[in-house]
Amino acid sequence: MVDSHFVLKVPENLDPAAAAPLLCAGITTWSPLAHWKVGKGHKVGVVGLGGLGHMAVKFAVALGAEVTLFTTSPSKVEDGKRLGAHRVVISKDAKAMEAEANRFDFILDAVSAEHDINAYLALLRQDGHMVLVGLPEKPMSVGAFALVGKRRSLAGSAIGGIQETQEMLDFCGKHNITADIERIRIDEVNEAYERVLRSDVKYRFVIDMATLPKAA
Repeated sequence: MVDSHFVLKVPENLDPAAAAPLLCAGITTWSPLAHWKVGKGHKVGVVGLGGLGHMAVKFAVALGAEVTLFTTSPSKVEDGKRLGAHRVVISKDAKAMEAEANRFDFILDAVSAEHDINAYLALLRQDGHMVLVGLPEKPMSVGAFALVGKRRSLAGSAIGGIQETQEMLDFCGKHNITADIERIRIDEVNEAYERVLRSDVKYRFVIDMATLPKAA
C-alpha cells in the first residue's frame, strides 16, 4: 500500500528513464524559478552547466525568460546553446563579465565548487535575486555593498514539496522536458562514479535496474 499523498504522476509522453532525474535535479531548479515567479520578459542567468544547471536552462527558457549561461569551460558553449540558452558567457573572461553588470533580474547558481559569488551579485539589477542551489564545501564570503547598494537579495533553495513537484512534472509533460541522461548497467556503477568525479557526464546517469543480477 502507498499513501496517495506521496504519489506523483509522471506524464505518459515522458521517457521514464529521462524523467527520473526530474525528481532531484528537476525540482531543485524548478522550485526557485517558480517561487520567484520567473517568466516572460525576465533576464535570467544560470551559473554552471551540470546536472542542475542544464535543467535550469531548460526550465527558464520554457518559462519565457531570456537565458544567459555562465560557464568556466569554453567547451560547454555549444552544449549550452543546444539546451536553449540564448547567450553563453565565459566567466573567466573579466571583460565579458563586466559587460553583464546590472543586467539580470534573477540568477540561479548551480555550482558546488568553490567560486566567487560576488562576481555574479554585481550582475543583478536593482532588486534582483540570486539563488544558490549548489553546495560548496567551504563558507563563501559576501560583500555587503554588492547587496545593499541596489537592494539585491541572496537566497538559497533546496527541493520542493509533493504539490510543487507534481506541478513541475505537469509542466515538463506540457513542454516535453526531461533530463539529458546516460543509461548505464548496474555493473558500470563504479566506472560511472569515477566519471562523476571527473565531471564527465551529460548530465545524469540513470541505472537500468533490469540489469540487476537475478536472485539464485
